[in-house]
Amino acid sequence: MDTATATPGAGTTTGYVHGYSQLEATRLGDQADTLAAVLHEGVRYPAGSRVLEIGCGVGAQTVHLALGSPGARIVAVDRSEESLAQARGRVAASAPTADVRWLRADVFDLPFDRAEFDHVFVCFVLEHLSDPERALSELRRVLRPGGTVTVIEGDHGSAFFHPAGAYAAAVIHCQVRLQAAAGGNALIGRQLLPLLAAAGYADPVVRPCTVSTDRTRAALVDGFTRDTFVAMVASVRAEALAAGLSTAADWDRGIAELRRTTEGDGTFHYTFFKAVAMNPPGVSAPVAVDPHGPDRDHDSETTPTAPGP
Repeated sequence: MDTATATPGAGTTTGYVHGYSQLEATRLGDQADTLAAVLHEGVRYPAGSRVLEIGCGVGAQTVHLALGSPGARIVAVDRSEESLAQARGRVAASAPTADVRWLRADVFDLPFDRAEFDHVFVCFVLEHLSDPERALSELRRVLRPGGTVTVIEGDHGSAFFHPAGAYAAAVIHCQVRLQAAAGGNALIGRQLLPLLAAAGYADPVVRPCTVSTDRTRAALVDGFTRDTFVAMVASVRAEALAAGLSTAADWDRGIAELRRTTEGDGTFHYTFFKAVAMNPPGVSAPVAVDPHGPDRDHDSETTPTAPGP
């Protein structure tokens, strides 16, 4: 549900189906704050650890990564300079003592040496890549032997709700189809274990994290169901109609059915998948080869977000 990191022209990137509006940036921040306790549970890196975050976007997850691991040395990478600018401001405001270096780069051609990082963190990124296995292979190249990768992805096929509605299910499927047409995969959560294994990681463990909302969890109803999931689906209305995937009447009825799950006796359930795996010691990671040629357009900025001594 977040931003991808591959630069345009790499041959394996997708268009970010949700766009880069300020409204989307706000949605991403709200989503990260609402789900922080679920998604970042157990994500703690020792002080001094070299941590790479891929697809940091507007810094929505970076804030929680930094707050949960004070003292970690984080390098946050994204393809969008505009998003990176927002991320700098967000982290400076929320985690002013964080040690974060910002970098615009391509996930398929990272400007790092082998084994440069102790840990890699990936949240809502693989779903937007047409070659996630290749991206994971490149990440393993820059991860030290024995280092860990944490990958978090959603799976729109896991969404179910009451009252059930055929039109609601249809608009969710439209979003899945639009993401597939852009080269992504909104159903990727169920595939994390085989993807990590295929990329050469050892001991992958995948844990489902189900978010359930009902009238006893008002904060989640507002923060997740209404302001994150329904808002995300509703945001692709124009694209769905232009692609002929729905009529305006059917689309609006579907969104109304989804919103009905936030009222009265309505319930909504969605599962995220959180995987942790290790770069096996003594096994060299392959170099990810870009069939379209190298792209060395990288820009780095070290941001001492804390005031200098």
